[in-house]
Amino acid sequence: MPELPEVEAVCRKLRERAPGSRITSAKVFRCAPATLEESARGRTIRAVDRLGKHILLRLSGGVTLHTHLRMSGNLFAIPDHRLHGAGARVVLGLSHGAGIVLEDPRALARMEPAETEVIDRKLAAGLGPEPLSPAFTLDWFREESRVSRQPAKLFLMDQTRVAGLGNIYAAESLYRARVNPRKLMNALSPAKVDSLHGEIVAVLRDALQSAIFAYGGPGKFAEAESFPIAVYGREGEPCDRCGRVIRRIAQGGRSTYFCPGCQR
Repeated sequence: MPELPEVEAVCRKLRERAPGSRITSAKVFRCAPATLEESARGRTIRAVDRLGKHILLRLSGGVTLHTHLRMSGNLFAIPDHRLHGAGARVVLGLSHGAGIVLEDPRALARMEPAETEVIDRKLAAGLGPEPLSPAFTLDWFREESRVSRQPAKLFLMDQTRVAGLGNIYAAESLYRARVNPRKLMNALSPAKVDSLHGEIVAVLRDALQSAIFAYGGPGKFAEAESFPIAVYGREGEPCDRCGRVIRRIAQGGRSTYFCPGCQR
């Protein structure tokens, strides 16, 4: 699933092609309301912004195309908007003949037009600070941890707490900080809280560099081989740190991977 690093890589690629382009056509196949075609056509793309995992194509006239890639979506530019693949769900034709494609084989992604002021207000009210932003301070994290009875993994996955973290990087952050994903946040020692804060930032910085390097445009995200996966998806394999077998448990309807030896 695309998380903050992958979504930021998508946005950086789009910023190379999209701003300043006028949308001459808009075709909706799936994953968007039919009203998007009329809302987008004729408007100019002013900027490409991101909040957490949300991609915001800022259009002229106070309209924003709000996109969430969810589990398997991708958003990218192509040289000719007519030559999109079979997995295209939305295709925006641009004034110079190029196009922007929302692609998702599972059709779970979503792109919707919204008034810019409305969507900005909604996202600001529903998202916590991003770990790579100045708002993600150690003091803030300590206070949020002190009052939260959520298990550590669910706390990190809660977008109202921390914006942009998903299943992979939450698991990797907890592993690096040696925090048991089932431990309640307000039961963590001050040292563990401080360590977790630092590892979240470090993991996302490392993953962002990998995502920028690995992002391959159309199709699935390329594997970011330079980012070292320690626990995610490694159920039954030995921990590289202590040798214990990595376990998988269910939390909040999602799989959580952790080392029972290192993460206590």
